[in-house]
Amino acid sequence: MIIRSRDNARVKRWAKLARDGRLRRAERRVIIEGPHLLAAALDARLAPVELLATEAALADAEIAALARRSRLQPVVLSPGAFAAVADARTPPGIAAEIALPELRCDGPSVFLEGVQDAGNVGAIIRSAAAFGVGEVVLDRHCADPWSPKVLRAGQGGHFALRIQQADDFGAVLASFGGRLICSVARGGRSLRDVALDGRLGWAFGGEAAGLSSATLAAASEKVTIPMAAGAESLNVAASAAICLYEAFSRSGDGS
Repeated sequence: MIIRSRDNARVKRWAKLARDGRLRRAERRVIIEGPHLLAAALDARLAPVELLATEAALADAEIAALARRSRLQPVVLSPGAFAAVADARTPPGIAAEIALPELRCDGPSVFLEGVQDAGNVGAIIRSAAAFGVGEVVLDRHCADPWSPKVLRAGQGGHFALRIQQADDFGAVLASFGGRLICSVARGGRSLRDVALDGRLGWAFGGEAAGLSSATLAAASEKVTIPMAAGAESLNVAASAAICLYEAFSRSGDGS
């Protein structure tokens, strides 16, 4: 049986789940799109709750293999019904509903404050996963980390670390037991001169406002990335990647 109508109750729920952060938080469920994210979730041993696909997608050998790995019978949707659920401009033909992961991972922490661009949030999560971060904590002014655009930019990094959205960002920072290092565009110590041993927490702010005065006041250290003369600033995702790589490489894990 193929579900063809966009008005089907299940299709409407999946479409809302893909677009409504409040529903995702209430149900603790999320929609992931495309073979890459599905493969990453399966590699992380996250079992999908539902698998959605078009007939054409299931005719593809790679996607058919992923469907078998999921051990679920796909819910087959018409291209129109699938497009109602999918966020991507060119729908990939396969998606899954998964429970929001509740991972506990060792490693440094990353704190994001007011990072509203979905691409930046996703890129930071991707870098955090690549460089051994254990958790990413976001305040409520950040882009929703489980939105489709952030998931695409994260490229599977979501499934390698803990992601937490904090209602009281200040309280989370206050309870952090390590050294909080705040990245600032100027006026901090050079990154190359800062000791990066022990338990670290990295704080990054939105490109317009940066970090709040309250977060800066909680910092053990403020760091600035050295740049060529005349350079204005770095994108927040680039800054995060540089800082996290520097700490990772000094730890010996990146040798």
